[in-house]
Amino acid sequence: MNVLGTEDPAVREHAEAELGDELSGPLDALTNAETFAEIERHLDAALVDLEAELAETPSDDPEYNYLRGRVVAVRDAERAVHRLTTQTESVLDGLGEAHDVLHETFPVE
Repeated sequence: MNVLGTEDPAVREHAEAELGDELSGPLDALTNAETFAEIERHLDAALVDLEAELAETPSDDPEYNYLRGRVVAVRDAERAVHRLTTQTESVLDGLGEAHDVLHETFPVE
């Protein structure tokens, strides 16, 4: 939400209420991330924690499949944020190229 500039406190409060007691560690850090790089780093940390929790959970535990789903969701989020990072870097590269063309077209002496 920070990266997108979401300023509506109700949106943040709703998200925090949904997370409840889970709002700690990487999830807490994610709520405060301000860059795509931070988001990627915190998602990776969350994935490590989830995979460790999953490894310790017996496959017949009622929470096992839910944990597996959370792992899949975090991996998907990692891929989505990576795509956004790549696309944003491409926009920045394009602005740099446009700047160079501008100087080539209108040289400053």
